[in-house]
Amino acid sequence: MKSAPLMKSLLGCLVAVGCLGHVFGATPSPNVLVLIAEAQGWDSNSVGLDGPRSNSIARTPHLERLAREGVRFTGFLAASPRCTPTRAALLTGRSPAALRMTFVNEGRRDDVAPGTRVIPAASSNELPLSEVTLAELFHDNGYATAHFGKWHLGRTDPSRHGFDESTGPTSNGGPENSANPNPKQAFASADRAVDFIRRSVASGKPFYLQVAQYAGRSVIDARPETVAAIEKRLGNRGRFELGAAAVAEDADASYGMIFSALEKTGVWDNTIIVFTTDHGAQGMNPPFRGGKGQIAEGGLRVPLLIRAPGVRPGDAIPERCSSVDVFPTVAALAGIDCARLPGLEGSSLAPFLRQGPQASFQRPHPEFVVHFPHYDKDPAGPASALWLGSYKLVRRYETDARQLFRIDLDPAERTNLVSQFPEVAKDLDRRLSEYLTSVNAAMPRTNPRPDASRTAETLPGDRRGRRGGRNRTP
Repeated sequence: MKSAPLMKSLLGCLVAVGCLGHVFGATPSPNVLVLIAEAQGWDSNSVGLDGPRSNSIARTPHLERLAREGVRFTGFLAASPRCTPTRAALLTGRSPAALRMTFVNEGRRDDVAPGTRVIPAASSNELPLSEVTLAELFHDNGYATAHFGKWHLGRTDPSRHGFDESTGPTSNGGPENSANPNPKQAFASADRAVDFIRRSVASGKPFYLQVAQYAGRSVIDARPETVAAIEKRLGNRGRFELGAAAVAEDADASYGMIFSALEKTGVWDNTIIVFTTDHGAQGMNPPFRGGKGQIAEGGLRVPLLIRAPGVRPGDAIPERCSSVDVFPTVAALAGIDCARLPGLEGSSLAPFLRQGPQASFQRPHPEFVVHFPHYDKDPAGPASALWLGSYKLVRRYETDARQLFRIDLDPAERTNLVSQFPEVAKDLDRRLSEYLTSVNAAMPRTNPRPDASRTAETLPGDRRGRRGGRNRTP
């Protein structure tokens, strides 16, 4: 499957281990459904940090059901404040820094404005074929696999990454390359998912199904009846706020279609369901500061809801975790060993799902790093951040400044504690450097001509650089 012999050999061993459970196990293998929302933070739906909220603008009853019947991870971080890097991390269990997939091609297109001190790091938009994906892991354990909706991991067809069925290597415009793919594609993806579930169950084969939403925040991205219902319920609201709520409600309705298919085919109780999103919403994401395109908490703190056979329903887990943990968690819940995959950075969250917040849990490396060395929505420019315990360190490449926050007490990141705790800042900064070195992360460089405009280089092997052109981006 992979060009690297080591990857193929290791994956073959994992297949043998996993298949033994399917052959000799007393219960059928669980199905897997992964739902990936687009640009939704903790304030974008009616499941908040403290659980379902009656005062939410958007009403998302199907996500509320997941929260009641499953587990909420309230300390969850998207791997990046942008779409492509987070989706790559979720699918591979490796960080965007390790994959060298840290950006997209939207907005400023990572241009270096006159007067800037650094040239941003190079970034690829193509998921390497050498990476083992969740789809490949499950496919080689006897699962039918499918991806419907937004791909945005390069121009290589998802079939090359382990998916039996897909809507192709779509970007933000969908299969029709539309300026506004929603609401049509939100429900088209759900229809495809329902058909795939029915056929898979009829064949007696377990399935791994991934459904990803497209971007949308205006009233033209939602069904007119959804917009009308919200207007009637809420009265006078800003059109931007109304559109975002309507898109969230349409997405939730599409999830309801898929949940109904799971119930009607009799596999609801034997299906692992994961819901998360690629990054926070653009603009405000209370109670956090910032949003999409920023390493502030508002750009990264997003929901993670998991419902699965044997989990404790209704628990809220504050443990810090991120997109890279989805891969080993889903594999563990399905009884598939992936620990020997080289480069896997995530840790399985299954102990929390089965034992609750007090579960015994220890990572090989307790730090979390988000590497975003690019110009984007944050006027402060390229940055990296490291979380350890209750602290968060931010390194600003434009000014070479450091910021230190107590995230548990200051989620809005208002008070820089570097001067009060210089030794803590120094230790976390050292850890950040060590991590970036260990994964050979692409780093920004000093701009030798700070009065000139320069753009980021293209990584060797980046298909965009060879073929030209740019994908639409979130």
